Amino acid sequence: MIKKLIGNKIVGLLVRVALGLIFIYASLDKISHPGEFAKIVNNYQLLPAVLINIFALILPMLELLCGIALILGVLVRPAAAWAVAMLVMFIGAVSLALSQGININCGCFSTSTHARTLGLNLLLQDIGMLLLAVHAAYFDNRYVSVSRVFGPRTPVPAR
Repeated sequence: MIKKLIGNKIVGLLVRVALGLIFIYASLDKISHPGEFAKIVNNYQLLPAVLINIFALILPMLELLCGIALILGVLVRPAAAWAVAMLVMFIGAVSLALSQGININCGCFSTSTHARTLGLNLLLQDIGMLLLAVHAAYFDNRYVSVSRVFGPRTPVPAR
């Protein structure tokens, strides 16, 4: 029963769209405020100074592109694989910062100084999103997708 539910087309569509919306929402404030996001990236103390600005510019664009691809059902497996990679990176960065006692704005959905700080709830949220991304990558559900509408069609035999 669980296996049937997990493999259901509608469940796959909901997972894909929900994950896509989350990634798009997460990207918007970072794209709008790249300087503030770069400061947040720097606060994690994981990257050399020379990489911080480029990372702060590329990551939100990657989040946006992954989100759009997941919602539209285009390149679902590659987009979901990138989402998995980003979530593993987020989980690692948050875990390291927590283990070192760094208490900062996570930079997840907002660059505001009053935004969410690091904590166990954030790790659990990221793990939950990781499970959604693995589901999207594994099932590659293109039910209700642009690729299904505009993808290759079976040719009609000539008469």
